Amino acid sequence: MPHSDTLSPPTRAFPAELAEDARAVVAIVPPATTAPHEPFPVVVLGRQLMIPGRLYSDEPPPEAVSALSPRQRQLLHCLYSRHHDGRVRQRHLEEIVGSADPWVVPYVVQLAGEYVVEILVVLRDSLRDLDVPGSELRLAHGRFLVENPEFFARTQRRIVSYWSCYHLHRWSFRDFPGSTVLDLFLSAASGAAGRRWPSVAPKARTRLDGYC
Repeated sequence: MPHSDTLSPPTRAFPAELAEDARAVVAIVPPATTAPHEPFPVVVLGRQLMIPGRLYSDEPPPEAVSALSPRQRQLLHCLYSRHHDGRVRQRHLEEIVGSADPWVVPYVVQLAGEYVVEILVVLRDSLRDLDVPGSELRLAHGRFLVENPEFFARTQRRIVSYWSCYHLHRWSFRDFPGSTVLDLFLSAASGAAGRRWPSVAPKARTRLDGYC
């Protein structure tokens, strides 16, 4: 599969002003081993982006990555946070999770609604500033979550669903790392909206019918 089929066109995943940087990144992405999952839409500062569902390309060689600019490496980390291997996703998430750049935020938020607990721990430990009024990270995440209410609601449901299906016997929901991440997201969204943002978090510690 040629590079252009892996993420085509590259401008769909990032704002138009980053198109040249995105092309430079895609140029070093190895051919995919299988067809990528369909992208999903989000809105960032009023413009629709298409975030890759799953990426099935190996990571580029280190020398190719080192030749990229800092901005281009940021885009690369965003794309590989969508990799099919959870360890690869986590490694690249760790490079972008502290960024308040608006096009980075959807890649970070999406990972909260997935199943790798180690990734949830990274999010929990790295996003504490979402609870700090006036912080850049809180403002960026809050704006994105309010601008994408259906996406945020789906992410909430996924956090609860994965806990209920796979982690109920290990943690109560309040002790589950994803619960803390959800609280941080809700705090940021409430701050951006100027009102309490609705939560789908469970009220009880029992299995939730309909989530599995």
